[in-house]
Amino acid sequence: MKPSGVTEDAVLNGRVRLRQPLAGYRAGMDAALLAAACDADPDQRVIEAGCGVGGALLAAAVRRPDTRFVGLERDPAAADLARGNAALNGLENRVEIVRGDVEGGFRALNLPVFDAVISNPPFFDDPGALRAPAPEKSGAWMADGGLAAWTGFCLKAVREGGTLTLIHRADRLADILALLAPKAGSFKIRPIAPFADAPAKRVIVRAIKTGKAPLVLLPPLVLHEREGAGHSAAAEAILRGDAALGW
Repeated sequence: MKPSGVTEDAVLNGRVRLRQPLAGYRAGMDAALLAAACDADPDQRVIEAGCGVGGALLAAAVRRPDTRFVGLERDPAAADLARGNAALNGLENRVEIVRGDVEGGFRALNLPVFDAVISNPPFFDDPGALRAPAPEKSGAWMADGGLAAWTGFCLKAVREGGTLTLIHRADRLADILALLAPKAGSFKIRPIAPFADAPAKRVIVRAIKTGKAPLVLLPPLVLHEREGAGHSAAAEAILRGDAALGW
C-alpha cells in the first residue's frame, strides 16, 4: 500500500516507479541527468552519496542492469522510501540502501571502496545565500558541512582509478575542481544549459581518482528549445531512457 502523503510517479518512460513525498524534495531533471551520466561497467559497484528516495539511483540501476548499487541516505523517511522503491521495481537484489551521513565520512560506513560514486550534493552551504527552503526540503538543499564534506566523501569512497560523477550548480565549478584536484584528475565537464543561447545553470563533472589526463570541456546539453514548451530532442531522449549522457 502506498503511504499517505506520497505520490507514485513514472520515471524513465515508465521503466521506474518512484514513490516520493508530495510536499518534500522530489526527484527531477538533475536526478535523471545524473543517472544518465553513470557509465559504470558490468559487475562494478557504485555508491550514490545522498540518494534521497532513489530517483537517480534506481534509474541508473535500470540503465546498468549488470551493475550493483548502494544508496547512502541520512534521512530515515527518505531511506525507507528508497528501500521500498527498490523493492517496488524488483531491484532489491542489486540495490542496497544504507543509513548514514556523508558528513560522517566514508570510513564510518565500514564498507569496501567502490568502483564509482555518483552524487547530487546539496546546492547551498551558506544559509545567507538562499531564502530558507521548507523544512522538509532543507536537508536536500543545505549542506551542513559544505561542499568540501561531499567531495571529500566521494574521494574516499572510490578506489584508485575509480570514477566520480557529480551534478551541481555551474557557478560552483571552480570550487568542485579545486576540491577534487588534489586526489583526482582526467576531468570531463558537461555544461547543462536551459537554452542554446543561455548560460549553463548546471554542470556534470566526471573525474578519475588519481587520473592525469588533460581536462576536457564537452559540448553542452541544451534542455529546451526557444519555440515550444517541451524539452529538446536530446533532453527528451535522456528522460525517456533512449540515450545516455555519454563521456
